[in-house]
Parts: sequence; C-alpha cells; structure tokens
Amino acid sequence: MEDPLALVFLTAAATLRVATPLILCAMGGLFSERSGIIDVGLEGKMLMAAFFSAAIAAVTHSAWWGVAAGIVAAEAMALLHGLACITYRGNQVVSGVALNILASGLTIVWGNAWFHRGGQTPALEGQGERLLPLFFPRAGDSILVYLALLAVPITWWVIARTRFGLRLRAVGEMPLAVDTAGISVAWLRYRAVLLCGLLAGLAGSYIAIAQNAGFTRDMTAGQGFIALAAVIFGKWRPFPAFGACLMFGLLDAIAIRLQGVRVAGLEVPVQLIQALPYLLTVFLLAGFIGRAVAPRAIGQPYEKEH
Repeated sequence: MEDPLALVFLTAAATLRVATPLILCAMGGLFSERSGIIDVGLEGKMLMAAFFSAAIAAVTHSAWWGVAAGIVAAEAMALLHGLACITYRGNQVVSGVALNILASGLTIVWGNAWFHRGGQTPALEGQGERLLPLFFPRAGDSILVYLALLAVPITWWVIARTRFGLRLRAVGEMPLAVDTAGISVAWLRYRAVLLCGLLAGLAGSYIAIAQNAGFTRDMTAGQGFIALAAVIFGKWRPFPAFGACLMFGLLDAIAIRLQGVRVAGLEVPVQLIQALPYLLTVFLLAGFIGRAVAPRAIGQPYEKEH
C-alpha cells in the first residue's frame, strides 16, 4: 500500500507536469485575447511547434535547437494569424480554425516526407534530460515546468502594471480611443499575437521534447482548446486561468493513475479513463464559470479612420 504522503506528492508532481503546456499556452492566449484578437488557433500553434521542435532536435541532437525551432514555427503561425486578422481584418475564428487544419495536415505531410515514419519523428533519446533544471534535478522535471510557473506572475505584472499592459487592455476594450491617442492599434495587437506565439511555441516544444520525446500525429490532443477554455474560465485573468490549468492537470493525473483499476471485477476501459479529464473539465467549466465578460472589442477588426 502506497504511503498517502508520497501519493499526494507524486500526484502533485504529475499535475504540474501535465499542466505545464496548458499554463504556457493559456498565458499566451491571454495576451492575444486581451488585445482583442480571438485565438482559436492555439492548438495549431502548439502542434506546429511540437513537430518542428521534435524534428530539429532529432536532426541536430540538441533539445535547445529543438525548442528554438518550435518557437520560430509558432511565431510564423502567429504572424499568419495576425496578417489575416489585423492587416486584412478577416474573421478571427475562421482564421484560427484554418491554422488548426493547416497545422494538422502539414505536420503529417512533412513528417512523411522527411522521416518516412507515417508522420512521426524519430525518438529523441536523452533529449528531455537536456532540459533538466539546475533546481531539484532528481524530480525529473523540465526547466520549462519552472518557466511555466514563472510565466504566470510575469504575465500578471506585464498586463496589470506596465504601460504596454495598460495599452494592451485599452486596445481590447476601446481601440478607437487608443488610435485617437496616437498609438498604433495594429502594432499593439501584433506584439500581443507574437507574445502568444512565443508561449505557445514553448508549450508545443515541451510536449514533444520533455513530455513525449518525439512527435506523433495530432499529439496536442485538444490541449490548445483546453488552454483557451482556461482563459475564459479565468475571465481573462492570469491567476484564475492558471488555476483552471491546474484543475485539468489534476484530473488528467488522476485519470492516469486510474488506468488498470477494476470496478466490480471489470476493468474500466482505457478510452473512458482518457476521456475523463476532458469530460470533467467541460462539466466544471459549464457549471462553475459564471458570467464571464470578455474584452469589449474582442473579435472586432479595427479599421483606422481617415
């Protein structure tokens, strides 16, 4: 029988590891959404980052080059989203969905063309260990876990306490007032979208290198949508969104431990266990979110008046 204290510690550690990509992605989505840009394409950014980080790490045998490639790939997707939504004032939801479809298709095509493994990349032996931190090296956590924890207070500070954050919140509420003050609405929103790409790139890199040691088809498995739900659940605020990410991570960690458990002599299907975190997350978000008020200008393209 397991020691209860050890069980709690192991579950907490697993929760943090599972929640890390959600936290990073949610903080990125928060920047984008507070600027008035809906980012349904978080999933696509994470997936593209996961593919390129795994592919480059496999070729260069360097986890750090893999992370850099993942960030560049996510930033390219972010720029594409910004071009469609900010410059050409397209529908932001449609653009995000298109990014997700594009990432899902291209990662498979490129994976087949480059590695001939059915869309997968070669296994990254030892790459995850190269991301181990200087702190608590025996915990087996990647440095990106601690970076995700640090991203939450930094995001709060940038949005709530800096001039850039004040302008970012203003452009998400009243872009006309920001434009009247002589500040470029487009440039502010582009910076927010690029910050989103940076954090989504780190999230995707973590999934591919530190968590799974390789890329497989559609490996993000809806985590971008969960991160977006966490932003909405947190009412577009960093710390409540962080709590929502931890909630999903806890449910996922519990589900992993439940695999192989028998109820009334029958083994619970693995598929049901794997779906449990998503089902419970939807239930909790639907039941306890309350009335979330989005930034007033979110989803509305801004056209400069002449």
